[in-house]
Amino acid sequence: MVALMLAAVADLPPQMQERVVCSIAAAAKYEIPANLLLAVAEQENGKPGQWVRHANGAVDVGAMQFSTGYLRELARYGITPEDVAARGCYPYQLAAWRLRMHIKNDRGDLWTKAANYHSRTPRFNRVYRGHITRKALKWADWLEKRFATVDVTSQHSTIFQSKSDQASKTNYPPVIFNMSSIAASSLSSGLSKP
Repeated sequence: MVALMLAAVADLPPQMQERVVCSIAAAAKYEIPANLLLAVAEQENGKPGQWVRHANGAVDVGAMQFSTGYLRELARYGITPEDVAARGCYPYQLAAWRLRMHIKNDRGDLWTKAANYHSRTPRFNRVYRGHITRKALKWADWLEKRFATVDVTSQHSTIFQSKSDQASKTNYPPVIFNMSSIAASSLSSGLSKP
């Protein structure tokens, strides 16, 4: 499986290879669309060890740019800011876990829920949603060329869609599971340190 993943990312710049491999593996582990997590990872565009301070006092940490507000929540599980800032796949697993919680617990269509990763404020959510839907379409195409995939929107998945989502799905890119990665990973919904 690892050889398949490495071959699939060989044409990407070295700095993107970790992001892609870790995103696909984390998406499979937390049963969320791989193209969705790849879109969020691209949009966040953080780097391991990076700490970005904003004018409002918030700080975003690591490759997946976790806001300090979420760091307090992660601390309940024994997860430190250094864990979030670390190199490797763990920050992507944390992001996949967080996206899964938004998808399962928040209101709205899949893309609004996913954009809650960035902000629940409607105007910021709308802008972020636009960015990640465009990126998710690109990543869906990329995944389909390299892996066996399933478009869960075409199978009327109740996990990711409400009836209104199904009626308007032509406005959104497909959500893609990478079946090769899912078969090779443990499908855990819990959050644990590496």
